[in-house]
Amino acid sequence: MSQEYFQWYMEYQIHKNRPGLLGDISSILGMMSINIITINGVDNSKRGMLLLTNDQEKVNLLGKVLKDIDNITITAFRPPTLLDRLAIRHGKYIDRDLCDKKTFRFVRDEIGLLVDFLSELFKREGHQMIGIRGMPRVGKTESVVAGSVSANKRWTFISSTLLRQTVRNQLAEDELSMDNIYIIDGIVSTLRATEKHRELIRDVLRMPVTKVIEHPDIFVRETEFEYEDFDYIIELRNDVNEEINYDLIQTGFSSFDIS
Repeated sequence: MSQEYFQWYMEYQIHKNRPGLLGDISSILGMMSINIITINGVDNSKRGMLLLTNDQEKVNLLGKVLKDIDNITITAFRPPTLLDRLAIRHGKYIDRDLCDKKTFRFVRDEIGLLVDFLSELFKREGHQMIGIRGMPRVGKTESVVAGSVSANKRWTFISSTLLRQTVRNQLAEDELSMDNIYIIDGIVSTLRATEKHRELIRDVLRMPVTKVIEHPDIFVRETEFEYEDFDYIIELRNDVNEEINYDLIQTGFSSFDIS
């Protein structure tokens, strides 16, 4: 009978990075037959490890032993979350709103991290409604498309301004797939579309698949949908100080440059 292995995430704060510290920790893991899958610096003075073992008791004992090692403080010791896996892959945590846990923030320099995050979300099956907000030409649509490619999913524009203004009124049979990522521009679909297009939007949103809505604030303002309907809200800025606003958006007309 084959043994069942499971992964564990361990993260510690380094107070004094003395010579041999990592070697001491690696030796303890080796004596317990716990394998290190990945190791990386996380958020400056922290180090994260993704571990593999077949014995939960060894993990419990490891946690007790590490508490007695000088110069470090354990900051995370748990089964790995999606955010843990991305943090150890990229060397930093995604900025998450402390009050609204569904909101995640990125800047343009973190496009690679954003694409990986979207890819992992897109691999999940069933209904998901993801909003992505940001100013023009910051990389919203490109990130969604890249995330779809990374997740080996096909993307379908219901509405968009990426190459030219796209407003779909119907979908071809091969576009009605559970493996599709449906992309909706919240401005185009609410302020510049026909009733037939809006009917298509409603049909797509009822499908048990992933939908990405750009400009979710406008979409919520102009439709019956609410923020609570979104599973994730992603914010993408050129830099951390950039303000995302839609002051130029007026009901029924827009001078906002959404190309």
